[in-house]
Amino acid sequence: MKDLLLHSPVFRMAAEQFDATADFLNLPDTVRERTKWPRRVISVAVPLARENGHTEVYYGFRVQHHFSRGPTKGGLRYHPGVELGEVAALAMWRSWKCARVGLPYGGAKGGIAIDPHTLTPHELETLTRRFAQEMIPFIGPDIDVMAPDMGTNEQVMAWIADTYSMYAGRPVPGIITGKPIIIGGSLGRVQATGLGVAFLAERALNAVDIPFENARVIIQGFGNVGSVAARRLRADGAKIIGLSDAG
Repeated sequence: MKDLLLHSPVFRMAAEQFDATADFLNLPDTVRERTKWPRRVISVAVPLARENGHTEVYYGFRVQHHFSRGPTKGGLRYHPGVELGEVAALAMWRSWKCARVGLPYGGAKGGIAIDPHTLTPHELETLTRRFAQEMIPFIGPDIDVMAPDMGTNEQVMAWIADTYSMYAGRPVPGIITGKPIIIGGSLGRVQATGLGVAFLAERALNAVDIPFENARVIIQGFGNVGSVAARRLRADGAKIIGLSDAG
């Protein structure tokens, strides 16, 4: 498994960052090995009967990096470029983020190698529910909690919660975050990441003594995160001079 992960440029970058930090902290080898490599790596085939009559098989992944701080937590992304090494790297980075702010979670990440825009709403729901069924033995409020990420949203989270709840025989809203408000989601969750980007941009400008009213901004990606960040930055006085988006 180590050799497979190290074939991924993204995972190699994360591993090199870990090694550099471990060297700086003089971590013993025993601690390095158990905190660098993921605890659990899950790969599943997800067959989907398309509405055109064809059946296609997609591949989904979930990597749970570390459980020493508590259950794992991390996003689920739908993107054609999803691959195991990237997912493992993102799970490792999530562990660091949770530890840095004192959250009682380890890091996790998941994904399916699919362009969600090529699916009908019914196909997207079927794919999501099948993936959730495959994940049931490995997820739960005290094991691993999923969240929206690139290509997924609160509707995808609602399908996962419903699938898991049917298996459990009772509502289990804690199986995911980023769910709709009507089933227990948090106000402001949708806007949170984009607002965080805007706040950090403002802090960076303050650090280099650039007046915010003189700031010119180009935003790459105009989905949930980029659009919210753009609105916040514009409201605070920055000038948006360029936008880009997928497709």
